[in-house]
Amino acid sequence: MRNVRPFAAGLVALPLLLSAAVFQTACKSPSIAEVQASLQVVDVQTKWVAKDYKQWPQPKLVLVPLVQFRVKNTSSQPLLYVNFNAIFKKPGDPENLGDNFLAAIRDEPIPPGGFSPVITLKSNFGREGRNLAQFKKLPQELTYNVKIFAQFGGSRHALLGEYPVSKDIDFKEDEAVHMDGKTVVKTDKTEPGRPETKR
Repeated sequence: MRNVRPFAAGLVALPLLLSAAVFQTACKSPSIAEVQASLQVVDVQTKWVAKDYKQWPQPKLVLVPLVQFRVKNTSSQPLLYVNFNAIFKKPGDPENLGDNFLAAIRDEPIPPGGFSPVITLKSNFGREGRNLAQFKKLPQELTYNVKIFAQFGGSRHALLGEYPVSKDIDFKEDEAVHMDGKTVVKTDKTEPGRPETKR
């Protein structure tokens, strides 16, 4: 009997080990390649928007890059709880300008072949200058790219694509400021300098 008990115990433990192995396999996080194969970025639009603006006492305009897009579910399963991250960086610069993380696709899953709602990611940091004319005179200061990452099911963040940020500025300056009931027309005619990174 002493020789039977270890063998019997092994027979009992074997199904448990197999069940655990199957459970771990079923719960395995998707690989980066699987995430990339499940999502396709479409309808990408980029631009710069104002984060901070004032005319007085010192003119100040802070612009930040923004990206909007949708994703198509190219997998055979509905996708839910998909997180996105955008990193904005000047080409060749090792340091990021800014980023934005968004926990998205929470209410309704994206069905196979379906599309997500529009996703908007805006950089938390940008470029600071005095006014719109300063940025328009030095458009090279707005030369940036954006990398879009996605993550779901406990996966690592997978790069879905890199896109150039348009130099279009979605912002219009006020024509005048009002002080003590008087209209003061802008008179900042100084030579535009170089915008600075705002962190």
